[in-house]
Amino acid sequence: MRFLNQPQHDLTYNDVFMVPSRSQVTSRLDVDLTSTDGLGTPLPLVAANMTAVSGRRMAETMARSGGVAIIPQDIPTDVVAETIGKVKGSHTVFDTPVTVTPGTTVGEAISLLPKRGHGVVLVVEDGLPVGTVTEADAQGVDRFAQVRTIMGGELVKVSPTDSPREIFDQLSAAHDDYAIALGDDGRLLGVMTRKGALRAAIYAPALDADGRLKIGTAVGINGDVPARAEALLAAGSDVLVVDTAHGHQDKMINVLEAVRDVRDKLAPGVPIVAGNVVTADGTRELIDAGADVIKVGVGPGAMCTTRMQTGVGRPQFSAVLECSAAARELGKAVWADGGVRHPRDVALALAAGAGSVMIGSWFAGTHESPGNLMVAADGRPYKESFGMASARAVRNRTRDSSGFERARAGLFEEGISSSRMYLDAERPGVQDLLDFITSGVRSSCTYAGAANLPEFAERAVIGIQSTSGYDEGRPLHASW
Repeated sequence: MRFLNQPQHDLTYNDVFMVPSRSQVTSRLDVDLTSTDGLGTPLPLVAANMTAVSGRRMAETMARSGGVAIIPQDIPTDVVAETIGKVKGSHTVFDTPVTVTPGTTVGEAISLLPKRGHGVVLVVEDGLPVGTVTEADAQGVDRFAQVRTIMGGELVKVSPTDSPREIFDQLSAAHDDYAIALGDDGRLLGVMTRKGALRAAIYAPALDADGRLKIGTAVGINGDVPARAEALLAAGSDVLVVDTAHGHQDKMINVLEAVRDVRDKLAPGVPIVAGNVVTADGTRELIDAGADVIKVGVGPGAMCTTRMQTGVGRPQFSAVLECSAAARELGKAVWADGGVRHPRDVALALAAGAGSVMIGSWFAGTHESPGNLMVAADGRPYKESFGMASARAVRNRTRDSSGFERARAGLFEEGISSSRMYLDAERPGVQDLLDFITSGVRSSCTYAGAANLPEFAERAVIGIQSTSGYDEGRPLHASW
């Protein structure tokens, strides 16, 4: 990457733009978005290790689309191990359905619809699918009625060996939008919509060496961290994230060295991610302590109040640019963590040298995030999000401490404890957002004349702009 005009101060994503270059790349679909962080995931996107963002549904969906999700550190180890097992046991292409029995009430079935983005609940009896229920089926129906009274009985059945094009054609011929895949024994393997068939032809899943979906897990720097790391590795975690708000400190380095020793004994191939830092010195020290990937970002996240409370942090584009250069010199990589609000921000982070981009609050407002779907007074659906250094998150992490210790810890918070993340009516599912983001990043690569991300980071030409320059590029949804 090179600058069109040299910066005199640190830069946010809003402060910069990319200029087009001569290109031989003729189609967005010709661009290879494989991450350059050493994980080799087909997409350079990571769902953040936030309680309001990454759970089992997010992990499955991200991995099927080529990214990876990181399960947060404040989830009990046995629960995380169970989650890893469920994700590893999920189909790598077909979506996991929301299922009920014929005797389930209509009210309960409808309450489960927001758990997935495909908008259908599958009715299963004795392990065999017998019907479907949609929101339209439940209109005007007593919520205490059983779903057997309203379920649709016609099911488009496909083989797991059918190609996405074949499944799309079968659904089109049947004028249906929902197919179920069955094994040789007639048991349910998964489901696929017409849009899901299109996506399956574009996105490759992120798979481990055994052909199962990838999933990452996080640990903190307090408590018996090596023991938790050992348990997570034994459960099959594909990535270990050693995470704390201030990663450039002695305790982090000591814990990181211990986690590295555990990893080297049990699972030498599992990458260790550590952070967060915003300087070249911090990057080098964490790499020397055993990190393969450095998480970069202090204060840019939507839920983070660190900069306003402490004055500490750094504009994210400059932080990623400096840290990625330092990591690259040592043969390692960085994740750009935070500050991403538009597809352009993801592209700029990758142009600055990030191996992957971590997304938090943006993904919190989706069907796949763990929170319950709520409705505001104006009828807009939303989910609650909160910062991982907020009082709410601290309470979760210190649940085993004494009442006095928990109360004292609660006095110090750096993050919003409750914020509404409204679901985008046009993009309510995380896959909808992935379509939005990756289409933008692919186009950015074509503008730079890059067929892959290493070429993109090398060829991108970045300029510095004023606030009015940024505003000029914002679309208008109504005339002036």
